Amino acid sequence: MKNWYKGKRIRAKDEHLVFSFAFTFLGIVFFVPLLIYAVLLFRIHGIFFYSYIETAQVLKLLVISLLAAAVCSGFYLKFGKEHLIKLYHRQELAHMVLENGWYDKETKRDSFFKDMKSEREMITWFPKMYYKKNGRTLFIVVKLTLGRYQDQYKTLEKKLESGLDCELILKEIKNGEVTYELVQDLYKDRIPIEEAAVKDGKMQLMESLSWDFDRQPHMLISGGTGSGKSYFILALVEALVKARAVLSICDPKNADLADLGEVMPDVYYTKEDIAACVQSFYEGMLVRMDEIKGRSDYRTGKNYAYYGLRPHFLIFDEYVAFSDMIARDKKVKEPLDSQLKQILMLGRQMGYFVILACQRPDAKYLGDGMRDQFNYRVALGRVSDLGYSMMFGETVKDFCLKDIKGRGYIDYGESVITEFYTPFVSDGHDFQKEIGTAYRMNS
Repeated sequence: MKNWYKGKRIRAKDEHLVFSFAFTFLGIVFFVPLLIYAVLLFRIHGIFFYSYIETAQVLKLLVISLLAAAVCSGFYLKFGKEHLIKLYHRQELAHMVLENGWYDKETKRDSFFKDMKSEREMITWFPKMYYKKNGRTLFIVVKLTLGRYQDQYKTLEKKLESGLDCELILKEIKNGEVTYELVQDLYKDRIPIEEAAVKDGKMQLMESLSWDFDRQPHMLISGGTGSGKSYFILALVEALVKARAVLSICDPKNADLADLGEVMPDVYYTKEDIAACVQSFYEGMLVRMDEIKGRSDYRTGKNYAYYGLRPHFLIFDEYVAFSDMIARDKKVKEPLDSQLKQILMLGRQMGYFVILACQRPDAKYLGDGMRDQFNYRVALGRVSDLGYSMMFGETVKDFCLKDIKGRGYIDYGESVITEFYTPFVSDGHDFQKEIGTAYRMNS
Protein backbone atom coordinates (compact mmCIF):
# COMPACT_ATOMS: atom_id res chain seq x y z
CA MET A 1 0.00 0.00 0.00
CA LYS A 2 1.18 3.51 -0.80
CA ASN A 3 -0.22 4.97 2.44
CA TRP A 4 1.64 3.96 5.59
CA TYR A 5 -1.64 3.71 7.53
CA LYS A 6 -2.88 0.16 7.08
CA GLY A 7 -6.26 0.68 8.69
CA LYS A 8 -8.15 -0.53 11.75
CA ARG A 9 -6.86 -3.73 13.31
CA ILE A 10 -9.39 -6.55 13.21
CA ARG A 11 -9.73 -8.27 16.56
CA ALA A 12 -11.74 -11.21 17.86
CA LYS A 13 -14.02 -8.94 19.91
CA ASP A 14 -15.16 -7.25 16.66
CA GLU A 15 -17.43 -10.23 15.97
CA HIS A 16 -20.30 -8.27 17.58
CA LEU A 17 -19.02 -4.80 16.70
CA VAL A 18 -22.27 -3.42 15.24
CA PHE A 19 -24.34 -4.50 18.25
CA SER A 20 -21.73 -3.20 20.71
CA PHE A 21 -21.61 0.17 19.01
CA ALA A 22 -25.41 0.45 18.82
CA PHE A 23 -25.78 -0.50 22.48
CA THR A 24 -23.12 2.01 23.57
CA PHE A 25 -24.40 4.79 21.31
CA LEU A 26 -28.04 4.43 22.35
CA GLY A 27 -27.06 4.03 26.00
CA ILE A 28 -25.11 7.27 26.00
CA VAL A 29 -27.83 9.19 24.15
CA PHE A 30 -30.52 7.83 26.49
CA PHE A 31 -28.76 8.36 29.82
CA VAL A 32 -27.14 11.74 29.14
CA PRO A 33 -30.42 13.69 29.73
CA LEU A 34 -30.99 11.70 32.94
CA LEU A 35 -27.45 12.44 34.10
CA ILE A 36 -27.78 16.17 33.35
CA TYR A 37 -31.05 16.30 35.29
CA ALA A 38 -29.48 14.54 38.28
CA VAL A 39 -26.48 16.91 38.28
CA LEU A 40 -28.77 19.97 38.25
CA LEU A 41 -30.77 18.63 41.18
CA PHE A 42 -27.58 17.84 43.06
CA ARG A 43 -26.28 21.40 42.61
CA ILE A 44 -29.61 22.85 43.76
CA HIS A 45 -30.59 20.52 46.61
CA GLY A 46 -27.33 18.91 47.60
CA ILE A 47 -26.59 15.31 48.42
CA PHE A 48 -30.22 14.49 49.19
CA PHE A 49 -31.42 15.62 45.78
CA TYR A 50 -33.13 12.27 45.12
CA SER A 51 -35.81 13.12 47.65
CA TYR A 52 -36.99 15.95 45.38
CA ILE A 53 -37.53 13.77 42.31
CA GLU A 54 -41.17 13.34 41.41
CA THR A 55 -42.71 10.51 39.41
CA ALA A 56 -44.17 12.85 36.81
CA GLN A 57 -40.76 14.43 36.26
CA VAL A 58 -39.15 11.03 35.82
CA LEU A 59 -41.72 9.93 33.25
CA LYS A 60 -41.34 13.22 31.38
CA LEU A 61 -37.57 12.83 31.39
CA LEU A 62 -37.80 9.25 30.14
CA VAL A 63 -39.92 10.39 27.20
CA ILE A 64 -37.40 13.14 26.43
CA SER A 65 -34.54 10.60 26.58
CA LEU A 66 -36.37 8.23 24.25
CA LEU A 67 -37.05 11.06 21.79
CA ALA A 68 -33.41 12.16 21.96
CA ALA A 69 -32.28 8.59 21.27
CA ALA A 70 -34.67 8.30 18.31
CA VAL A 71 -33.60 11.65 16.82
CA CYS A 72 -29.88 10.90 17.22
CA SER A 73 -30.39 7.45 15.70
CA GLY A 74 -32.17 8.98 12.71
CA PHE A 75 -29.36 11.49 12.17
CA TYR A 76 -26.76 8.73 12.44
CA LEU A 77 -28.51 6.49 9.94
CA LYS A 78 -28.75 9.41 7.50
CA PHE A 79 -25.32 10.97 7.90
CA GLY A 80 -23.30 8.15 9.44
CA LYS A 81 -24.11 5.39 6.96
CA GLU A 82 -20.47 5.21 5.82
CA HIS A 83 -19.31 4.65 9.40
CA LEU A 84 -21.92 1.92 9.85
CA ILE A 85 -20.69 0.16 6.68
CA LYS A 86 -17.13 0.20 8.03
CA LEU A 87 -18.28 -1.30 11.32
CA TYR A 88 -20.18 -4.01 9.47
CA HIS A 89 -17.18 -4.88 7.31
CA ARG A 90 -14.89 -5.15 10.33
CA GLN A 91 -17.47 -7.35 12.03
CA GLU A 92 -17.69 -9.63 9.00
CA LEU A 93 -13.92 -9.96 8.79
CA ALA A 94 -13.68 -10.94 12.45
CA HIS A 95 -16.55 -13.38 11.98
CA MET A 96 -14.79 -14.90 8.95
CA VAL A 97 -11.65 -15.63 10.96
CA LEU A 98 -13.54 -17.07 13.92
CA GLU A 99 -16.05 -19.07 11.85
CA ASN A 100 -13.27 -20.74 9.85
CA GLY A 101 -11.08 -21.30 12.90
CA TRP A 102 -8.10 -19.47 11.41
CA TYR A 103 -6.61 -18.64 14.82
CA ASP A 104 -4.84 -20.45 17.65
CA LYS A 105 -6.47 -21.20 20.99
CA GLU A 106 -5.98 -23.21 24.13
CA THR A 107 -8.28 -24.45 26.85
CA LYS A 108 -7.59 -23.43 30.43
CA ARG A 109 -9.07 -24.92 33.56
CA ASP A 110 -10.15 -22.69 36.42
CA SER A 111 -10.93 -24.09 39.87
CA PHE A 112 -12.73 -21.98 42.46
CA PHE A 113 -13.22 -24.84 44.83
CA LYS A 114 -11.53 -28.18 45.09
CA ASP A 115 -14.68 -30.02 43.98
CA MET A 116 -15.60 -27.56 41.17
CA LYS A 117 -13.72 -27.15 37.93
CA SER A 118 -14.55 -25.13 34.79
CA GLU A 119 -12.94 -24.76 31.39
CA ARG A 120 -12.62 -21.66 29.21
CA GLU A 121 -11.18 -21.08 25.76
CA MET A 122 -8.37 -18.55 25.35
CA ILE A 123 -7.24 -17.13 22.00
CA THR A 124 -3.45 -17.28 21.95
CA TRP A 125 -2.94 -15.96 18.40
CA PHE A 126 -5.16 -13.87 16.14
CA PRO A 127 -4.02 -12.72 12.68
CA LYS A 128 -2.77 -9.19 12.14
CA MET A 129 -5.48 -8.08 9.76
CA TYR A 130 -6.23 -4.46 8.93
CA TYR A 131 -9.19 -2.80 7.25
CA LYS A 132 -9.43 0.60 5.55
CA LYS A 133 -12.10 2.17 3.33
CA ASN A 134 -11.56 5.16 1.04
CA GLY A 135 -14.77 6.00 -0.78
CA ARG A 136 -15.82 2.84 -2.60
CA THR A 137 -12.36 1.27 -2.34
CA LEU A 138 -11.54 -1.22 0.40
CA PHE A 139 -8.03 -2.17 1.51
CA ILE A 140 -7.53 -5.34 3.55
CA VAL A 141 -4.00 -6.15 4.68
CA VAL A 142 -3.00 -9.43 6.31
CA LYS A 143 0.39 -10.11 7.84
CA LEU A 144 1.65 -13.45 6.60
CA THR A 145 3.41 -15.92 8.84
CA LEU A 146 4.85 -19.32 8.20
CA GLY A 147 2.05 -20.88 10.20
CA ARG A 148 -0.63 -23.34 9.18
CA TYR A 149 -3.11 -20.64 8.08
CA GLN A 150 -0.85 -18.86 5.60
CA ASP A 151 -2.43 -20.45 2.51
CA GLN A 152 -5.91 -19.40 3.63
CA TYR A 153 -4.89 -15.78 4.13
CA LYS A 154 -3.14 -15.70 0.74
CA THR A 155 -6.36 -16.69 -1.08
CA LEU A 156 -9.11 -14.64 0.57
CA GLU A 157 -10.39 -12.98 -2.60
CA LYS A 158 -13.38 -15.28 -3.13
CA LYS A 159 -14.65 -14.88 0.43
CA LEU A 160 -14.03 -11.13 0.45
CA GLU A 161 -15.84 -10.52 -2.83
CA SER A 162 -18.94 -12.48 -1.83
CA GLY A 163 -18.97 -11.49 1.83
CA LEU A 164 -18.39 -7.75 1.36
CA ASP A 165 -20.24 -7.48 -1.99
CA CYS A 166 -17.33 -5.99 -3.93
CA GLU A 167 -14.84 -6.82 -6.68
CA LEU A 168 -11.13 -7.47 -6.32
CA ILE A 169 -9.10 -5.14 -8.54
CA LEU A 170 -5.60 -5.67 -7.15
CA LYS A 171 -3.78 -8.23 -5.06
CA GLU A 172 -0.21 -7.64 -3.93
CA ILE A 173 2.15 -9.67 -1.76
CA LYS A 174 5.00 -7.56 -0.45
CA ASN A 175 7.11 -7.31 2.71
CA GLY A 176 5.45 -10.33 4.27
CA GLU A 177 1.95 -8.92 3.80
CA VAL A 178 -0.84 -9.56 1.33
CA THR A 179 -2.93 -6.55 0.34
CA TYR A 180 -6.37 -6.92 -1.20
CA GLU A 181 -7.79 -3.87 -2.97
CA LEU A 182 -11.50 -4.16 -3.70
CA VAL A 183 -14.14 -1.81 -5.11
CA GLN A 184 -17.84 -1.62 -4.32
CA ASP A 185 -20.43 -0.81 -7.01
CA LEU A 186 -17.92 -1.11 -9.83
CA TYR A 187 -20.62 -0.22 -12.37
CA LYS A 188 -20.28 3.38 -11.17
CA ASP A 189 -16.82 3.44 -12.79
CA ARG A 190 -18.35 3.04 -16.25
CA ILE A 191 -17.41 5.91 -18.55
CA PRO A 192 -19.06 7.32 -21.68
CA ILE A 193 -17.36 6.54 -24.97
CA GLU A 194 -16.14 10.14 -25.22
CA GLU A 195 -13.84 9.52 -22.24
CA ALA A 196 -12.33 6.32 -23.70
CA ALA A 197 -9.24 8.19 -24.86
CA VAL A 198 -5.69 7.02 -25.58
CA LYS A 199 -2.72 8.82 -24.05
CA ASP A 200 0.91 7.75 -23.54
CA GLY A 201 0.26 4.18 -24.59
CA LYS A 202 -2.80 3.78 -22.36
CA MET A 203 -6.47 3.57 -23.24
CA GLN A 204 -9.00 4.50 -20.56
CA LEU A 205 -11.74 1.86 -20.34
CA MET A 206 -13.24 2.63 -16.91
CA GLU A 207 -12.53 5.28 -14.29
CA SER A 208 -10.39 2.81 -12.37
CA LEU A 209 -9.12 0.75 -15.30
CA SER A 210 -7.05 1.40 -18.41
CA TRP A 211 -5.34 -0.73 -21.02
CA ASP A 212 -1.61 -0.08 -20.95
CA PHE A 213 -0.93 -1.76 -24.30
CA ASP A 214 2.76 -0.80 -24.21
CA ARG A 215 3.12 -2.94 -21.09
CA GLN A 216 0.30 -5.48 -21.52
CA PRO A 217 0.10 -5.97 -25.30
CA HIS A 218 -2.61 -7.74 -27.28
CA MET A 219 -6.25 -7.99 -26.25
CA LEU A 220 -8.45 -11.08 -26.49
CA ILE A 221 -12.21 -10.48 -26.47
CA SER A 222 -14.91 -13.13 -26.19
CA GLY A 223 -18.67 -12.74 -26.22
CA GLY A 224 -21.71 -14.02 -28.01
CA THR A 225 -24.67 -12.34 -29.65
CA GLY A 226 -26.05 -9.44 -27.60
CA SER A 227 -23.04 -9.24 -25.31
CA GLY A 228 -21.93 -5.80 -26.51
CA LYS A 229 -18.77 -7.17 -28.13
CA SER A 230 -19.24 -5.33 -31.44
CA TYR A 231 -19.87 -1.97 -29.78
CA PHE A 232 -16.81 -2.50 -27.57
CA ILE A 233 -14.60 -3.18 -30.60
CA LEU A 234 -16.00 -0.14 -32.38
CA ALA A 235 -15.29 1.95 -29.26
CA LEU A 236 -11.69 0.71 -29.34
CA VAL A 237 -11.42 1.59 -33.02
CA GLU A 238 -12.77 5.09 -32.44
CA ALA A 239 -10.36 5.78 -29.56
CA LEU A 240 -7.37 4.45 -31.52
CA VAL A 241 -8.19 6.42 -34.67
CA LYS A 242 -8.47 9.61 -32.61
CA ALA A 243 -5.03 8.83 -31.16
CA ARG A 244 -3.55 8.58 -34.70
CA ALA A 245 -2.89 4.84 -34.47
CA VAL A 246 -2.61 2.88 -37.74
CA LEU A 247 -5.35 0.25 -38.01
CA SER A 248 -5.87 -2.87 -40.10
CA ILE A 249 -9.34 -4.36 -39.65
CA CYS A 250 -10.50 -7.87 -40.55
CA ASP A 251 -14.17 -8.84 -40.40
CA PRO A 252 -14.75 -12.24 -42.07
CA LYS A 253 -18.51 -12.03 -41.39
CA ASN A 254 -18.76 -8.79 -43.35
CA ALA A 255 -20.76 -7.20 -40.52
CA ASP A 256 -20.35 -4.08 -38.35
CA LEU A 257 -16.59 -3.67 -38.69
CA ALA A 258 -16.70 -4.22 -42.44
CA ASP A 259 -18.99 -1.17 -42.73
CA LEU A 260 -16.06 1.00 -41.64
CA GLY A 261 -14.59 0.45 -45.10
CA GLU A 262 -16.82 3.31 -46.24
CA VAL A 263 -14.98 5.86 -44.07
CA MET A 264 -11.43 4.52 -43.73
CA PRO A 265 -9.00 2.24 -45.60
CA ASP A 266 -7.51 -1.13 -44.65
CA VAL A 267 -10.82 -2.83 -43.84
CA TYR A 268 -11.13 -6.38 -45.20
CA TYR A 269 -13.73 -9.15 -45.16
CA THR A 270 -12.89 -11.68 -47.92
CA LYS A 271 -10.68 -14.67 -47.25
CA GLU A 272 -7.99 -13.60 -49.67
CA ASP A 273 -7.92 -9.98 -48.50
CA ILE A 274 -7.73 -10.98 -44.83
CA ALA A 275 -4.82 -13.34 -45.46
CA ALA A 276 -3.05 -10.59 -47.41
CA CYS A 277 -3.77 -8.10 -44.60
CA VAL A 278 -2.17 -10.31 -41.93
CA GLN A 279 0.83 -10.92 -44.16
CA SER A 280 1.24 -7.18 -44.84
CA PHE A 281 0.92 -6.41 -41.11
CA TYR A 282 3.56 -9.04 -40.31
CA GLU A 283 5.95 -7.77 -42.96
CA GLY A 284 5.47 -4.21 -41.78
CA MET A 285 6.54 -5.29 -38.29
CA LEU A 286 9.74 -6.86 -39.68
CA VAL A 287 10.52 -3.74 -41.70
CA ARG A 288 10.10 -1.55 -38.62
CA MET A 289 12.33 -3.89 -36.63
CA ASP A 290 15.13 -3.46 -39.17
CA GLU A 291 14.59 0.30 -39.33
CA ILE A 292 14.75 0.71 -35.55
CA LYS A 293 17.89 -1.36 -35.19
CA GLY A 294 19.50 0.61 -38.00
CA ARG A 295 18.91 4.00 -36.40
CA SER A 296 21.83 6.01 -35.10
CA ASP A 297 19.96 6.64 -31.84
CA TYR A 298 19.05 2.98 -31.35
CA ARG A 299 19.11 1.84 -27.73
CA THR A 300 18.55 -1.70 -26.53
CA GLY A 301 15.28 -2.20 -24.68
CA LYS A 302 13.54 0.94 -25.97
CA ASN A 303 10.19 0.52 -27.71
CA TYR A 304 8.59 2.24 -30.67
CA ALA A 305 7.30 5.16 -28.56
CA TYR A 306 10.86 6.16 -27.63
CA TYR A 307 11.53 6.85 -31.32
CA GLY A 308 8.27 8.74 -31.83
CA LEU A 309 6.66 6.07 -34.03
CA ARG A 310 2.92 5.46 -34.33
CA PRO A 311 1.41 2.21 -32.98
CA HIS A 312 -0.17 -0.27 -35.43
CA PHE A 313 -3.18 -2.42 -34.49
CA LEU A 314 -4.52 -5.52 -36.22
CA ILE A 315 -8.18 -5.82 -35.24
CA PHE A 316 -9.52 -9.26 -36.10
CA ASP A 317 -13.18 -10.01 -35.39
CA GLU A 318 -14.62 -13.54 -35.39
CA TYR A 319 -11.24 -15.17 -35.66
CA VAL A 320 -12.60 -18.64 -34.85
CA ALA A 321 -15.17 -18.38 -37.64
CA PHE A 322 -12.41 -17.41 -40.06
CA SER A 323 -10.23 -20.32 -38.90
CA ASP A 324 -13.08 -22.68 -39.68
CA MET A 325 -13.46 -21.03 -43.05
CA ILE A 326 -9.84 -21.70 -44.04
CA ALA A 327 -9.39 -24.98 -42.13
CA ARG A 328 -8.97 -27.04 -45.30
CA ASP A 329 -6.92 -24.47 -47.16
CA LYS A 330 -3.46 -25.14 -45.74
CA LYS A 331 -1.82 -22.71 -48.15
CA VAL A 332 -3.71 -19.92 -46.39
CA LYS A 333 -4.06 -21.24 -42.83
CA GLU A 334 -0.49 -22.32 -42.07
CA PRO A 335 1.20 -19.06 -43.14
CA LEU A 336 -1.48 -16.98 -41.42
CA ASP A 337 -1.18 -18.88 -38.12
CA SER A 338 2.62 -18.61 -38.22
CA GLN A 339 2.55 -14.88 -38.99
CA LEU A 340 -0.02 -14.16 -36.30
CA LYS A 341 2.04 -16.08 -33.75
CA GLN A 342 5.16 -14.08 -34.64
CA ILE A 343 3.26 -10.80 -34.30
CA LEU A 344 2.02 -11.81 -30.86
CA MET A 345 5.51 -12.69 -29.69
CA LEU A 346 7.53 -9.84 -31.24
CA GLY A 347 5.04 -7.03 -31.76
CA ARG A 348 5.12 -5.24 -28.41
CA GLN A 349 8.49 -3.54 -28.74
CA MET A 350 7.86 -2.66 -32.38
CA GLY A 351 4.44 -1.18 -31.60
CA TYR A 352 2.47 -3.85 -33.50
CA PHE A 353 -0.52 -5.02 -31.47
CA VAL A 354 -3.40 -7.44 -31.98
CA ILE A 355 -7.01 -7.14 -30.83
CA LEU A 356 -8.63 -10.50 -31.52
CA ALA A 357 -12.31 -11.25 -30.92
CA CYS A 358 -14.25 -14.51 -31.01
CA GLN A 359 -17.22 -16.16 -29.36
CA ARG A 360 -15.06 -18.68 -27.49
CA PRO A 361 -11.24 -18.87 -27.48
CA ASP A 362 -10.89 -22.60 -28.00
CA ALA A 363 -7.31 -23.90 -27.86
CA LYS A 364 -8.06 -25.69 -31.13
CA TYR A 365 -7.87 -22.30 -32.87
CA LEU A 366 -5.38 -20.56 -30.57
CA GLY A 367 -2.85 -23.32 -30.11
CA ASP A 368 0.94 -23.37 -29.81
CA GLY A 369 0.85 -20.89 -26.93
CA MET A 370 -0.90 -18.18 -28.96
CA ARG A 371 -3.58 -17.70 -26.31
CA ASP A 372 -0.93 -17.13 -23.63
CA GLN A 373 0.39 -14.12 -25.54
CA PHE A 374 -2.79 -12.15 -24.90
CA ASN A 375 -2.05 -10.25 -21.71
CA TYR A 376 -5.39 -8.43 -21.68
CA ARG A 377 -8.56 -10.55 -21.77
CA VAL A 378 -12.20 -9.51 -21.75
CA ALA A 379 -15.20 -11.86 -21.57
CA LEU A 380 -18.53 -10.14 -22.20
CA GLY A 381 -22.12 -11.29 -21.71
CA ARG A 382 -23.25 -14.84 -21.07
CA VAL A 383 -20.24 -17.17 -20.95
CA SER A 384 -20.21 -20.83 -19.91
CA ASP A 385 -17.93 -22.21 -17.23
CA LEU A 386 -15.86 -23.80 -19.99
CA GLY A 387 -15.67 -20.46 -21.77
CA TYR A 388 -14.41 -18.73 -18.63
CA SER A 389 -11.86 -21.49 -18.19
CA MET A 390 -10.62 -20.96 -21.75
CA MET A 391 -10.34 -17.23 -21.18
CA PHE A 392 -8.85 -17.07 -17.70
CA GLY A 393 -7.55 -20.54 -16.90
CA GLU A 394 -7.99 -22.01 -13.43
CA THR A 395 -9.42 -19.48 -11.01
CA VAL A 396 -11.36 -19.34 -7.73
CA LYS A 397 -13.49 -16.47 -9.06
CA ASP A 398 -17.27 -16.74 -8.68
CA PHE A 399 -18.73 -15.56 -11.99
CA CYS A 400 -22.29 -14.27 -12.02
CA LEU A 401 -24.54 -13.11 -14.84
CA LYS A 402 -26.20 -9.69 -14.88
CA ASP A 403 -28.49 -8.68 -17.71
CA ILE A 404 -26.47 -5.57 -18.64
CA LYS A 405 -25.18 -5.13 -22.17
CA GLY A 406 -21.48 -4.48 -22.19
CA ARG A 407 -20.86 -6.13 -18.81
CA GLY A 408 -18.39 -8.94 -18.30
CA TYR A 409 -15.09 -9.84 -16.66
CA ILE A 410 -11.55 -8.78 -17.38
CA ASP A 411 -8.03 -10.03 -16.69
CA TYR A 412 -5.77 -7.04 -17.15
CA GLY A 413 -2.49 -8.86 -16.68
CA GLU A 414 -2.15 -8.61 -12.90
CA SER A 415 -3.43 -12.12 -12.09
CA VAL A 416 -6.71 -10.55 -11.01
CA ILE A 417 -10.09 -11.15 -12.66
CA THR A 418 -12.64 -8.45 -11.97
CA GLU A 419 -16.00 -7.18 -13.17
CA PHE A 420 -15.87 -4.99 -16.26
CA TYR A 421 -18.18 -2.56 -18.04
CA THR A 422 -17.42 -1.37 -21.56
CA PRO A 423 -17.60 2.37 -22.31
CA PHE A 424 -21.23 3.45 -22.51
CA VAL A 425 -22.51 4.22 -26.01
CA SER A 426 -25.58 6.43 -26.26
CA ASP A 427 -28.37 5.63 -28.71
CA GLY A 428 -27.53 8.61 -30.89
CA HIS A 429 -23.84 7.80 -31.25
CA ASP A 430 -22.82 7.31 -34.90
CA PHE A 431 -19.62 5.24 -35.06
CA GLN A 432 -19.15 5.64 -38.80
CA LYS A 433 -19.46 9.39 -38.61
CA GLU A 434 -17.17 9.76 -35.58
CA ILE A 435 -14.52 7.37 -36.89
CA GLY A 436 -14.65 8.88 -40.38
CA THR A 437 -14.25 12.42 -39.03
CA ALA A 438 -11.39 11.36 -36.74
CA TYR A 439 -9.62 9.55 -39.58
CA ARG A 440 -9.80 12.55 -41.91
CA MET A 441 -8.46 14.85 -39.19
CA ASN A 442 -5.55 12.57 -38.21
CA SER A 443 -4.52 11.00 -41.51
